[in-house]
Amino acid sequence: MTIDSTESRWRRLRRRLSALAVPGPGGTGAVPFPAFPWEAAWHRTGSGVFPYAARVEGRWWILRLNDFPEHPQYTLFLDSRCVGDMNDDPVDGRRIAAIGEAAPVLGATARAEILRHMAGLGPYGAERGTPCTDNDYCTCEVLTDAYVAKDV
Repeated sequence: MTIDSTESRWRRLRRRLSALAVPGPGGTGAVPFPAFPWEAAWHRTGSGVFPYAARVEGRWWILRLNDFPEHPQYTLFLDSRCVGDMNDDPVDGRRIAAIGEAAPVLGATARAEILRHMAGLGPYGAERGTPCTDNDYCTCEVLTDAYVAKDV
């Protein structure tokens, strides 16, 4: 039995993310989902729930840090649309947290824009209309917009 490397799992996730579709302008039709922005300039948001964001081609890529292991480690959003969950960090041995330590902090205007996009999406599953609120071991019920907006 071989152990699947983080790198190969990340490549599969990248293929899945690239294959997803998002609604076209005005919600009409579907267009292919853009490839994950590996070389994007990621920023720290100052939020403990949505810690990292990158602006790529006029849209925000936002990572939500979930209550792991009850939920997947991260959920990736494009603006406020859920792209998918991730249980692993990216390839090349880089950890998302380590990338974030060197990342600059977003300014107040950009941070406010991120928080507007992510309003109501703090709890895991809120993006599907089924926020986690009844798991004894999960902190999702405290992830209100006011909590999300607190500086870390």
